[in-house]
Amino acid sequence: MKRNFTPIIIGIGVVLMILSMSMFVVDQRQNAIVFRLGEVISIKKDPGLYFKVPMLDNVRYFDVRILTIDSAEPERFLTSEKKNVLVDLFVKWRITDVRNYYTSVGGEEVRAQTRLLQTINDGLRAEFGNRTVHDVVSGERDKIMELMRKKANEDATKIGVEVLDVRLKRVDLPQEVSGSVYGRMEAERKRVANELRSTGAAESEKIRADADKQREVILAEAYRDAQRIKGEGDAKAAANYAKAYEINPEFYAFYRSLEAYRASFRNRSDVLVLEPNSEFFKYLKSGGKPGGK
Repeated sequence: MKRNFTPIIIGIGVVLMILSMSMFVVDQRQNAIVFRLGEVISIKKDPGLYFKVPMLDNVRYFDVRILTIDSAEPERFLTSEKKNVLVDLFVKWRITDVRNYYTSVGGEEVRAQTRLLQTINDGLRAEFGNRTVHDVVSGERDKIMELMRKKANEDATKIGVEVLDVRLKRVDLPQEVSGSVYGRMEAERKRVANELRSTGAAESEKIRADADKQREVILAEAYRDAQRIKGEGDAKAAANYAKAYEINPEFYAFYRSLEAYRASFRNRSDVLVLEPNSEFFKYLKSGGKPGGK
């Protein structure tokens, strides 16, 4: 019985081996090229299970996800001012035409990256040569990146790939020139600061002079009003005194004498040298009675 099943088992094994050699799977991240004796016979872009002729066909897979080229070392470029700048960049790209990609660069990712970097570097050299350091650092940086993406993509289509993005991560001056550039920038900032300080000082003096002028005007007007009010008060007082004098001249004289006494004998140390019969002591002699003897 064992001898009768042996050929069957062997046949089943051979069939399974042939089937395994005849099938291949393509997932959603890949495209596949089927070769027959080294010649491309079909491209498989949709994910799924496919068949091939064993021993005659072979399959090569290509990753169609977005790939990244990240420059290992910054590249030197010359600006229109004849100054070197160091540029660090990265590129996002992916395969769009597997057949063209294979025939152009042999399906080698390294060769594709080398070609893309060469195209981008040539474009950057031309763009930087027409711009100043300020333009490439900040002024037109976004414009340069968009131009590089378009130019690189035009060349990339020839090898079956698409350039999605080109980004300048860093644009710096070399160490040997950055010191002098920063020095000039610092001097320029100091000049602007001094100019602003001078302008501020002039405005401050102008404001202070205007404030002093307004102060003098206000004080003068206040003094004028005070003198006018004081004059009006003195006039009213004089009028009241005159009325009081007209009503009782003797009492008015007595009141004025008391005021004179109070002003003269304000302190104990006050001394008056007068004749005994002076009119100043008139009311003191009379005992404080108006008209007394």
